[in-house]
Amino acid sequence: MASLLFRSTNGQSPAVNLREAFLRGQAPDRGLYFPDQFPALKPEEIAAFAKLPYHEIAFRVLSKYTEGIIPTKVLAGICRDAYNFDIPLEHVYDRVHVMRLDQGPTASFKDFAARMMARLMGRFLQEDGKQLTILTATSGDTGAAVAHAFHKVPGTRVIVLFPVAEVSVSQRKLMTTLSDNVRTVAVDGKFDDCQAMVKQAFADPDLKGIPLSSANSINIGRLLPQSVYYFYAASRLAKAGEPIVFSVPSGNFGDMMGGVVARQMGLPVKKMVASVNDNDAFPRFLANGVYQKIVPSRNSVSNAMNVGHPSNLARLVAVYGGRMDETGKIHQMPDLAAMRQDLFSSSISDDRTRETIREVWNSYKLLLEAHGAVAWAGFEDWQKTEPLNGLPAVILETANPAKFPEEIEQTIGFAPDVPEVMIATNKLPEDFDRMRADYPTFKQYLLGQHK
Repeated sequence: MASLLFRSTNGQSPAVNLREAFLRGQAPDRGLYFPDQFPALKPEEIAAFAKLPYHEIAFRVLSKYTEGIIPTKVLAGICRDAYNFDIPLEHVYDRVHVMRLDQGPTASFKDFAARMMARLMGRFLQEDGKQLTILTATSGDTGAAVAHAFHKVPGTRVIVLFPVAEVSVSQRKLMTTLSDNVRTVAVDGKFDDCQAMVKQAFADPDLKGIPLSSANSINIGRLLPQSVYYFYAASRLAKAGEPIVFSVPSGNFGDMMGGVVARQMGLPVKKMVASVNDNDAFPRFLANGVYQKIVPSRNSVSNAMNVGHPSNLARLVAVYGGRMDETGKIHQMPDLAAMRQDLFSSSISDDRTRETIREVWNSYKLLLEAHGAVAWAGFEDWQKTEPLNGLPAVILETANPAKFPEEIEQTIGFAPDVPEVMIATNKLPEDFDRMRADYPTFKQYLLGQHK
């Protein structure tokens, strides 16, 4: 059987297989790779997930994309190795649950994709005998997850850019305390500056001599593994064929797109709630059909979501028959009526985020951090427009509250328990470079690193 093909959202680059899409990250025309067609899971296949552990569900979902690229036994072993931690589904009330995606090695949902990506990329590079430099921009958690996942993976060098004033100390230390093949760069700017510098590097002909790839959610290798936990949650909480609601804290929209991928593969989803902070470009687009990115992005307490122009909107627009380029310009409008049927989005202020943390703790003794609180508040907003009618609903908590101890303590009066991995990291010395938000400076840095 021929391998599944991936096309660029900009439509100006040849289709490639999964291996090429992984290793390139961004398409040559600056678009993002997306499946030419989504492989379908039959209802009986999805129903069978109820009795399977997480790593087996991951294998059955991802094998639909890796056929002809990765031997099935190899993929099964990679899934077992990557997913060796818990994915708690905490009951809150009625059929509403919080899915905690913060139990991995860097206490963030980014571990799910980064660990799978690192193992697959490592295998591809080993087979080819090649070296690869992985560029990643992070607004909080991506950098740590990618750095840890690729740390000491043969054939890889990792460079992580982060906005120096917009990540917490714990988030920073999870990436700046590594060495070997990992370098971190503190940028005097915003996440969008970091992301723009990474994208420009991919399109720069002067850097053709440096084999570059990305581990940001611009890489399809990030999205596909993130579709798995939507199947997992539904397998535990929904009856066979029953639709489910998800509310997802959304910044660059990679996490939410994992849910869209699951829906496209056949998972019955009643509504995807894309909950954003003050960076409200998407809810305004959904409301009025006009897309206007936010420059500069607004700094909010849910810092990992401080994204003024989410890269993955290009993929979301493509799902609904439209075309958006990397600058945010829409060349063909998507089916807005269909988007509104499937999606809901609202913007949550910092004041409301903090109030939500307090209310959820006081009412349910459930500790959320700011990103999970945004998802909770967005779910509340959706419920004002449409009844849940007894269906299951899942609110995603994407980071451990211990990453934001000062904020939690100021909001509810005590500091959260700190996971072992963070206790150990906080004691290690940091080592990172510093740079202004200037592409020519970054270009010279890359050329110097590659000597």
